[in-house]
Amino acid sequence: MASVVSLVGLPGGGKTTVGRQLARRLGARFLDADHVLEERIGMPIRAFFEQHGEPAFRDLEERVIDELSAYRDEPLVLATGGGAVLREANRAHLKDRTTVVYLRSSPEELFRRLRHDTQRPLLQVADPLARLRDLHAQRHPLYEETAHFCVDTGRPSVSTLVGMIVSQLELAGKLPVPPSHNPQSGPR
Repeated sequence: MASVVSLVGLPGGGKTTVGRQLARRLGARFLDADHVLEERIGMPIRAFFEQHGEPAFRDLEERVIDELSAYRDEPLVLATGGGAVLREANRAHLKDRTTVVYLRSSPEELFRRLRHDTQRPLLQVADPLARLRDLHAQRHPLYEETAHFCVDTGRPSVSTLVGMIVSQLELAGKLPVPPSHNPQSGPR
């Protein structure tokens, strides 16, 4: 069983909010890949994007996803950045090493949530809704390819979404188990 549950989806899809509550419910550690990246680069992602560009950011993100997807010290819920699935290596690491849940949201729903957000670099454009539609068209197939489970974020509350995810993980026998309690884990 995977010790890591990864959340993927578009910016504003609830990966961090749902991830924190899911981790609490599962008794797991929570990490947000974007926050780990910001700690390592010593600046907000938006500033890094402006100074170094998206390709340099994606290179760093790939290293962080590689490291975090291999995490086995304790159960972990990992919120990934919205664009993590753009790199084939990230998709492979997430799919092969973790249980991936796609928090599926429509561009219109995300626009309602994000219309006043100034911290997401890819949405600092003249028409953020059009940008969200473009991102959805580009990334939705990649999220679906990577995910083991999909959950529509639509109207449910965060606690309802967490319950839906836990139910899917239970039904599939994919709840994270601490390594010391996993009868299949041998010496390390």
